[in-house]
Amino acid sequence: MQRKIAEELKLDSETMALFDKKDEDDDFRGPDQGSRDVITSVSATIYKTLMGSRFIIIFLNGSDDEMDMPRFGIPTFQEYDNNKMIWTFSRRFPTVNREYSDIKDKLRHTHLSSIFNNGGNELSSSEFCALLREEADTIISRHPSMTGFDTAMAMNCCLYELFLRYNFHTATKFGWVSHASNYWLCDGIIQENIAKSISSALQQEIRWDCDDSSLDTALEEFMKEPPFMVVKDDNVYGAGQYHWISITSKDTEVSSMQSIPAVTSSFFLTFETADDSKPKALPASIFRHSSNLRVLVLCYCGFDFASPPFLICHGLKFLGLDHCTNDSTCERDQHVDWTALSSLYVLDLRYTEWDEITSQEKIALMYNLQELNIVGFRCWQHYARRLQGQLPCLRRLRVVKPTDQADISTDIANSFVEKTQLEILDLSGDTSMETIPNSMSNVDSLLVLIVDGCDRLKNVIVSDGVFPSLTSFSFDGYGPTYHWASTVELPPKEMRPFVDNKRDIKTCKISLKGCARLENLFLRQLPNLVELDLSGTAIKILDFTSMVVEVSCLKRLFLLGCKQLHAIKWDNSGSTIKPDLELLCVDTRSRSKYPQLFVDKNKSPGFLSVHAVIVDARIARSLYALIEKTSYHVDMNIHVTSSTVYSEVESEGTYRDSISQLRDHVNMQQQDLRSAGQYHDVQLSMVGDVPMQSFPLPPTTMLSRHIEIAQGSHNLESELDDDSPIPTLAHLAKHKAESLHVHDLSTITPLPGEQWRCLKWCRIERCPKIEIVFPRYAWNFDRLETAWVSDLLMARCIWSKGPSQYRGSFQNLQHLHLRSCPRLQFVLPVWVSSFPDLKTLHVIHCSNLHNIFVLEDGDYPEQITVKGVAFPKLTTIHLHDLPMLRQICDVEFKMVAPALETIKIRGCWGLRRLPAVAADGPKPAVEIEKDVWDALEWDGVEADHHPSLFQAPVHSRYYRKKLPRGSVLRYMYGACIGPCT
Repeated sequence: MQRKIAEELKLDSETMALFDKKDEDDDFRGPDQGSRDVITSVSATIYKTLMGSRFIIIFLNGSDDEMDMPRFGIPTFQEYDNNKMIWTFSRRFPTVNREYSDIKDKLRHTHLSSIFNNGGNELSSSEFCALLREEADTIISRHPSMTGFDTAMAMNCCLYELFLRYNFHTATKFGWVSHASNYWLCDGIIQENIAKSISSALQQEIRWDCDDSSLDTALEEFMKEPPFMVVKDDNVYGAGQYHWISITSKDTEVSSMQSIPAVTSSFFLTFETADDSKPKALPASIFRHSSNLRVLVLCYCGFDFASPPFLICHGLKFLGLDHCTNDSTCERDQHVDWTALSSLYVLDLRYTEWDEITSQEKIALMYNLQELNIVGFRCWQHYARRLQGQLPCLRRLRVVKPTDQADISTDIANSFVEKTQLEILDLSGDTSMETIPNSMSNVDSLLVLIVDGCDRLKNVIVSDGVFPSLTSFSFDGYGPTYHWASTVELPPKEMRPFVDNKRDIKTCKISLKGCARLENLFLRQLPNLVELDLSGTAIKILDFTSMVVEVSCLKRLFLLGCKQLHAIKWDNSGSTIKPDLELLCVDTRSRSKYPQLFVDKNKSPGFLSVHAVIVDARIARSLYALIEKTSYHVDMNIHVTSSTVYSEVESEGTYRDSISQLRDHVNMQQQDLRSAGQYHDVQLSMVGDVPMQSFPLPPTTMLSRHIEIAQGSHNLESELDDDSPIPTLAHLAKHKAESLHVHDLSTITPLPGEQWRCLKWCRIERCPKIEIVFPRYAWNFDRLETAWVSDLLMARCIWSKGPSQYRGSFQNLQHLHLRSCPRLQFVLPVWVSSFPDLKTLHVIHCSNLHNIFVLEDGDYPEQITVKGVAFPKLTTIHLHDLPMLRQICDVEFKMVAPALETIKIRGCWGLRRLPAVAADGPKPAVEIEKDVWDALEWDGVEADHHPSLFQAPVHSRYYRKKLPRGSVLRYMYGACIGPCT
């Protein structure tokens, strides 16, 4: 709605682009199209554009509710201003005899309402035709791509659908309207060359809403010369030149009709009979003038199958037979000409046991047949051999609810050879089929595959690449759909069974891996389904409230190579996803092959593993929704990156082994990255062959809840935002991650703040634009054990200063390692009186570092400001190339390290203080340049801060060369003018 307003106002392209961005973001958030909100900034732009202007809005409101227009940016309407809005309620397409009093009761801001009840007695014939023409023109204008489709065609399509709506047969329970596009084509209303491209759009546009009780009266009033005639109950057929005729009759006289008029192109006949009575025979002469007949539907009729009376209709395109029987007593021609079958586009057989019509001889005649539907007779394997090499134009094949069992001896290997145009294959209700036959691998053009109600299917496994064009798949445990549409799409919800028939569906695995175009999916009531593999598909939103429902035993879900995946909706209201889910594997990168993961069948229940490589960080919202709702133990290994470092998994063991191999492979790749780093060649050694320990290796062992954020990831800025109203990657990292690895990012965005409840180790490296790693409001790092930071070229601090809400932060910190952060001024603000578990401190190549630990601004207790901050377990300090460092801790407090064993210092020329140590303990070993050692300042023995409390220092054999005073040129000039010998 808001987009339409913006388009009418011709707002700038930058504003219009916000709609696409918002739609994409909403895809990741998960709300349905009808639940999406307005864009506030666009509302403001619309308001500024209209404010101060005089305008009138004509609004076709498609709902029955009054709209809150100011939310869209429309200024409020007052009775005294010059701006007006005229709007209509309910649907755009004509509605017959609708009661509008309920709508009037909902009006709150409407100043004048006018209710026009367009019942049959309110419209003249000319007015109705004018209205219909206007609707037809509107349809065409909204679809400029409908080339070759004019107003007359659109009007006839509308009228034909009204005819079908009026023609609904309670006796057959068949929804004729869903077949509308077939009838438009077969009746000749639209041409074959444009039918495929416009049928779907037309069926969405043409939706008559009729009150059945008053439709008869309405049609009599405003259609003086209707193109169709519908005879029901005890009505008598009135002679006329009707193009479309439908008759529901209780007698064989067909309501006094002797024969179908020559002008008639569509004819529907239903004999109403008792449930146990025999269908009535067709009158012998009914088709004698039907040379123009193109659509024929017969329900509960009897005729001689050996000599059908309609074979004289040589232009027949659509033949539908519902509950028809063979009546050999009918008059029979001596010579039967079956060539009329050659003109058929659609053959629809429902509960009509006429096997001869599908014999190889008859099938061979139907070379123009595009659709074959067989319901309630033989299984599809029965027809497989007959179809071999036949029906080259076949696009839709449905063999539904068979009453017999398959003959396993039947050779069906080549049954779909040469079916190069087959788009829909529906085998619903086949209770004998146990696997999807391999013969279907020849159908490269298949778009829709439906196996609803196939109870005995053990596994549905589609080999990779078998159906390269498949876009839709349906497996409904409730059973076959009641009706189907003739368009290339899955049956809509209203056509599906709504009562569970308690079928015992045996399927335990469904794999549609490699169906690269698959985007529509419907799975329901599959109580034994354990594994679902949708790897390599084009699914955008996997919805467990509408697409995959009632799969309570689902344990494993694979979505590898799903590069178009935006969201997974886990809402349990319709899916009954219980704590049985054990494994989720997601990878949204493009990939040519997929890992073979083997499942550990001995794995204990109540344990969920989530393994994901996601390119767009917004998918983390879906992962968080699952992990947060899971009440039992969860392992997660989530990589936010587009990098191909994590290559394909090729394993031969159990699932647990394969995941272990994946981790080992990632660790090896990371070691390679590290060894090729900027400072891999630095050798930190001291005099006397006493080596200075190299910079420690980074933590690589992924903990049970691991997150990695790396190069190529999209939308990190928004997803690391703490102010997001919905849970994002920031919430997943803060609340769930035990190990965090961030590297090679070009973003300036810091990591999220607030509580970090679970983090045990953190590794940050090669992020050249980050200025602050953790903001001032990040706290609760009470489980953090290792912090490893490297190559942050712009970082000024790791943890920013600011009031801490939790004094227990860093109480478990054991290892702090920093390398190559040239602008770093300090590392960690001191919020506590002690770092009780810190064991090692390594800092190298941080040229601007003044202090490692600094005090926050504010009041501190005496044990910090007077007694200092204790590091009771600190054993190792390595400092290298820190020219600005004067002391490890801020000048306002001292550092106490009673357990210190080793301190190695090199290139820290400004260092003036070392930590205080224990006077009665072992003396720490010291490696340090002599100049630096001699310049150190001491508080004295009584303060446990004296050179005698350390071992004799080991000095480097290398010293800084003394630089000349003054300029180099002056020094060289003095040397040149000296005395000559």
